[in-house]
Amino acid sequence: MPDGTTPESGPGIAEVQAELIEDFQYFDDWMDRYRYIIDLGKKLPAFPEDWMVDTYKVEGCQSQVWLVPEAMGELIRFHAISDAAIVSGLIAILLRVYSDRRPEDILATPPEFIAGIGLDEHLSPSRTNGLHSMIKTMFAHARVQQAGLAG
Repeated sequence: MPDGTTPESGPGIAEVQAELIEDFQYFDDWMDRYRYIIDLGKKLPAFPEDWMVDTYKVEGCQSQVWLVPEAMGELIRFHAISDAAIVSGLIAILLRVYSDRRPEDILATPPEFIAGIGLDEHLSPSRTNGLHSMIKTMFAHARVQQAGLAG
């Protein structure tokens, strides 16, 4: 489907980004938004300790971040965790947007929620760099899976 909606993935990426932006509008100030982001990170599923290896480590993050791609037929599922609470929350947001998607849908949909939520203005420069490194890594895995599916 052209909007990224599949029976397996539910709402398309653009729709999920719009929902995220709307969710964050309920908070009056950035302290509440930070708490919400941290709470999202606390809800991440368990992450196997044997995945916490250099192979899965995301370069360019101030905190330690591990990101594991998993091919699920034509979809790609991401598993990720960080040793920092706020970064784990950012991971939860990224997983909501980009996990369980077709690679071509990921690659066709830039992370507009970053500006929509205001993360680009309210995260420290090092956190912003880390967020972009995680996105870059997810997109790289999507390109690899897309090439594998085409081949």
